[in-house]
Amino acid sequence: MKIAIIGTGNLGKSIAKGLVTTNAITTLWLTKRNLESISDFEGYKNVSLTSDNLEAVQKSDILILAVQPSHLESILNDIKLSLTERHIIISTVTGFSIAKIEAIVGQEQFIIRAMPNTAIAVGKSMTCLCSNGQGSKRIKVAEAIFNRLGHSLVIPETQMQAATVVCASGIAFWMRLIRASTQAAIQLGFDAKEAQELAMYTSEGAASLLIQNKKHPEEEIDRVTTPKGCTIEGLNEMEHKGLSSSLIQGMVASFNKISNIKKEQI
Repeated sequence: MKIAIIGTGNLGKSIAKGLVTTNAITTLWLTKRNLESISDFEGYKNVSLTSDNLEAVQKSDILILAVQPSHLESILNDIKLSLTERHIIISTVTGFSIAKIEAIVGQEQFIIRAMPNTAIAVGKSMTCLCSNGQGSKRIKVAEAIFNRLGHSLVIPETQMQAATVVCASGIAFWMRLIRASTQAAIQLGFDAKEAQELAMYTSEGAASLLIQNKKHPEEEIDRVTTPKGCTIEGLNEMEHKGLSSSLIQGMVASFNKISNIKKEQI
């Protein structure tokens, strides 16, 4: 794949690292105004650095746009005359709709939006994808890219705001749950380093069980709860204190906030 990452900031660098380490590229162009900040990629085979977006576009087939929302419109205007029927545009820019991209570059372009989360830096991102009508013909290409960097799911664009809460903000929610488990472990007698290790790897194990076994969480819960046992005692106490309802209400509050921000922008 001939890929260009336009705007190689923190997200762009994480994507580039994943593509390079998984040998997913034929060529990779990385653009940045300040090339010194991406000098780590100098010397990698088939990777080129440039501050010229047009050069990167003309020498690539897949364009991953990873710029700030305030810069995207001007960049699209700069490159639109260099776009051909071979180009696939993948925007990771939050809040910039497909319709707004189409209004600049045209509906005939293959346009895909991708919403990864910060776990992309360690190859564990949950990335949601959506596309315009043309883009649906190339959505498998985007899936192939982001499946190398974690897991991807194709959804309607109308669900992208909700996906931002569940997946992007969701990283923070899960971090807070891991922190709470760490604090509990400390209270039960472990030192801070041990407590965090116990919480992190137990969390990873729980997710891995569901991913590999493809079971409902309650099925796995039933495997570790026994009549009058300590696990069901703890679970019931957590529910009495509102664990599930608090998490749900928090996610809904986050969604309402992002929806209000969107309305204000409109």
